[in-house]
Amino acid sequence: MIPKTETEIIEFKNLLLKIQKDIGFPVSARGWCYILEQPPYQLITKAQFDTIENIINNKLRRIGVIPIDFVADEEGRKFSGVETPDKESPIENVGRYLQGALVAEKYYTPDWWKNEKYYIQMVVEKIDLKTLFEPVCKEYHIPICSSKGWQSMLMRAEYARRFKEAEEIGLKSVLLYCGDHDPDGLRISDFLRKNLHDLKRIIWKNGEIGYDPANLKIERFGLNYDFIIKNNLSWIDNLITGSGKNLASTSHRNHYMKYVQDYLKEIGERKCESNALVTNPLAGRELCTESIEKYLGEFALKRFAKRREEVVKIVGDFRKKTGLDKSIRRALELVDNEG
Repeated sequence: MIPKTETEIIEFKNLLLKIQKDIGFPVSARGWCYILEQPPYQLITKAQFDTIENIINNKLRRIGVIPIDFVADEEGRKFSGVETPDKESPIENVGRYLQGALVAEKYYTPDWWKNEKYYIQMVVEKIDLKTLFEPVCKEYHIPICSSKGWQSMLMRAEYARRFKEAEEIGLKSVLLYCGDHDPDGLRISDFLRKNLHDLKRIIWKNGEIGYDPANLKIERFGLNYDFIIKNNLSWIDNLITGSGKNLASTSHRNHYMKYVQDYLKEIGERKCESNALVTNPLAGRELCTESIEKYLGEFALKRFAKRREEVVKIVGDFRKKTGLDKSIRRALELVDNEG
C-alpha cells in the first residue's frame, strides 16, 4: 500500500492517527514501517520501508499534514534554552509556587539507591526502544539513552561518571543494553566496555578524573534469537549495515572475520532490527522489566515507594510542627484577593 494521490495520502494519514491512538506512544518513521508490515495490518513489505519513511517525513510531516512531533525524535535530541513568557501575572506566579510548597514532597528526589546493591543504567540502539522502555525505566529510576549506533565521547563520559559515583559509595554498576540482532549488534556489548575504557584517562573541568570500567557489569538483554522467534518479530533478509555495505558479501572487508562467519553459519543472511519491538510493546516492556528486576529484585518498587512515603512523612510533620500550612494558605487567600 503506497499512497500516491492526494486522497490516498489523507486516508493514509487518518490510518496512522488511528493506530497511534491505539498503541498509545509515538514511534519513529522507521518504527511505523514495522507496524504497517506486521499483523494485523500487513499493508507493506520490507522493500517498501524506505518509501513509507519518505512519505511520512516529506509528504506528511514536512508540509504540515501531520504534526512534526507525530513521530518520535529520530536523534533523541532536543533544543535547550528555549524560553516561553509566562501567561500568568507575577502575583499569580507567586501563588503557583505557594501551591507547590503545599505538595513539595512530591517533587523531592530521595536517594533511591541508598542501601541498594546495584546501580543500573540502560543504553538502547534506537529511539523507538527508548520510547518503549522509558516508562519502565522511570518507575525504577533508571537513566536510559538512545545510542543510535556508536556513542559520542561526551555521552559515554556522562554515564561513566554516574557509574563512578555509584561505585564510590559501594554500589555495583550494571549497564543494560538492548539493540539490533545482527553481527555488529551482537558484538556491540563488547565494544561498550572498550569505549568506556578508552575514556579512563579523561578529566573534567572541575579536575575530576575518568572512570575505570573494570568492575562494570555489562549485559546485553536483547534482541536475542529466542526472544525474536518466540514473539514472531520481523526478520530483514540482508546484512546491509548503516554504511550501505553488505556484511554477507565477500567484498566486505569484515566478511571473513570470525564474528561475521559465525553469525552467517548460525543465523544466515538476515537480521532483526530493534525497531521491530514496537509491534509487540507488551512483550518489549516485560523484557525490560525482567532485565531490571534480575538485579533489583521483584520488590524494588515497594522499596522505592517506602522511600517516597518517608519523605512525605518528614515534610508533613515539619509543616504541622511549624504551622507552615496555615501561613501558606493565608498567603494564597491574599493572592486570590489580589487577583
